[in-house]
Amino acid sequence: MQGQARLAAGRTDQGATPLSRSHTLDFLRGLAIAGVMAIHVSQSFPSNIHAVDFTFVCGWVGVNVFYFVSAMTMCLMWTQRTSETNPTRKFYIRRFLRIAPLFWLAIPLYLVINGTGPSTNAPDGVGPLQVILTATFLHGFWPDSVNSVVPGDWSIAAEMTFYLVFPFVITAFGSRRHLYLALAIVLHLVNVCLFKPWAFALFSAYFGPGHEAFVWNALHISFLNQLPIFLVGCALFFALRDGFAKSDAAIYLGFMALSFVADRATGSHEFNYLVINLVLGALVFWCIRLAMRLQPIEALGRSSYSMYLSHFAVIFGLRQVWPLADGLVSLLLAYVVTTALSYLVARATWHLVERRAQDLAHRLTSSASKGMRAEPVTAAGVMLNGRSAGA
Repeated sequence: MQGQARLAAGRTDQGATPLSRSHTLDFLRGLAIAGVMAIHVSQSFPSNIHAVDFTFVCGWVGVNVFYFVSAMTMCLMWTQRTSETNPTRKFYIRRFLRIAPLFWLAIPLYLVINGTGPSTNAPDGVGPLQVILTATFLHGFWPDSVNSVVPGDWSIAAEMTFYLVFPFVITAFGSRRHLYLALAIVLHLVNVCLFKPWAFALFSAYFGPGHEAFVWNALHISFLNQLPIFLVGCALFFALRDGFAKSDAAIYLGFMALSFVADRATGSHEFNYLVINLVLGALVFWCIRLAMRLQPIEALGRSSYSMYLSHFAVIFGLRQVWPLADGLVSLLLAYVVTTALSYLVARATWHLVERRAQDLAHRLTSSASKGMRAEPVTAAGVMLNGRSAGA
């Protein structure tokens, strides 16, 4: 409980950014899912206009925005429950029931849609190993299990692994945001200088010649390469709550300098990825500081998890019946239709699955509501509802 005490003791009012509702976090989730859908729609319905297709492809950063928002939301939820008993057990129950039910339903759906034959993500096809690893959220640790069963499931693997380690990290570090940044720097350098070269050689030998690009991509989207993003998100939460200092800026600049040197020394090609993520983190930070909101985008954000899982199936179905030839009109119309249908699916799954799962989570952790603090939390002090508390 020492870490929880530090969370309360470390809070200051200087430079804090108060929020009373989750509008901005929902807004950011909405932007994130809009970007994710953009890249996948453009892959199936290209406009064949380079500038337009490139703009849509840049929607891949939406997943990274999810990571930042997820880290901030977890910090927020944890600080709001500093007085409850068994916080770690209850945290795991809430997170598991938030993610697992829909994800498990997605597994058989996409096995039917995509089949089990060889693919870009599974050179030898999908077998029991890939299905078991995916169902247990361990698929992020083996290259041909990532994205081979459920499209885009690499981010789910990263999220669930982050949830696993989060209680230990926040209990140890409390509100000392420099520790989160220091750990992010250390893990980034370990990944770039040690793990990625070793793992690339290991898996390239295992899968054989011709699969180097596949292995390289799997290591790029691995949890170890994504974890620094979550840790920076935690640091940004406490910077919002307690005020941003010049020392924070110095650490971020040092982070980039060390990454640049490591990238040039190892050829890991992760420096640009880091810089993009730090820029995204700054955008998330300022969106919260400025209390950005827009109701249609917030509505997408509240349904973003189900939309993330379902939009691949929606795009697949549209591709089978789409009457228009590839072009700008086709792309824009396909994007609108995909967004609308995915949102409708999300509303249905909320009533049929997600609400029931969260009701169960509430019953299993009901004592938490008695132990929650009544005072508001600053800097994203958000009264989260069930749908906006997930990835």
